[in-house]
Amino acid sequence: MYQLTVKGHFDAAHALYGYPGQCKNLHGHTWDIEVTVEAEALDEIGIVDDFALLKKDLAAVLETYDHVYINEVPPFNEISPTAENLARVIHERLSALVDPRVQVAEVVVWESPIARLAYRP
Repeated sequence: MYQLTVKGHFDAAHALYGYPGQCKNLHGHTWDIEVTVEAEALDEIGIVDDFALLKKDLAAVLETYDHVYINEVPPFNEISPTAENLARVIHERLSALVDPRVQVAEVVVWESPIARLAYRP
């Protein structure tokens, strides 16, 4: 299995629905996102996927969340914008964009330099 990872980031605010502590209040993060795609075979030119195309697809997904209040962006107007839910939604949206030959294997959401969440379907 070959794996390829790219990174992206965005700045945004959110508040967690029903959270018992400070995170229930409006606060912001510089979110760093790592995405790994994988394939069992290389394409006709010998690559898993094009780094540039994967970065472009990730940027297209992340621009939805950049410099906004995430709670106002569907589906986070209905579900809590936790790192867990954000990772899953990014996975779903990115999976619809990438080359069907590859699978999105993992989405990692960094809320801070020392706190990360990984989602693997």
